[in-house]
Amino acid sequence: MAEVNYVLEALKFMVLGMGVVFLFLIILVKAIELQAYLINKYFPEEETTPPTMPTPVASSSEEEERARVAAIIAAVAEFRKNKS
Repeated sequence: MAEVNYVLEALKFMVLGMGVVFLFLIILVKAIELQAYLINKYFPEEETTPPTMPTPVASSSEEEERARVAAIIAAVAEFRKNKS
């Protein structure tokens, strides 16, 4: 009866299994690249310009600025009061 080296057989199966997985991953990547190429060729993405945001109007009066700062301070104070 012939003697079987189980470690060598296990290494063969491991290399075979890893090779199959590696080959499958290569095929999968190539298929996805082909799909992306075909989609871009037959369904090109429309190039749109992003909408421009209007420029904010600068507050001209000092009173508006003070009211804004007071509102921010009041909001922070209320938040701290409700947090504890």
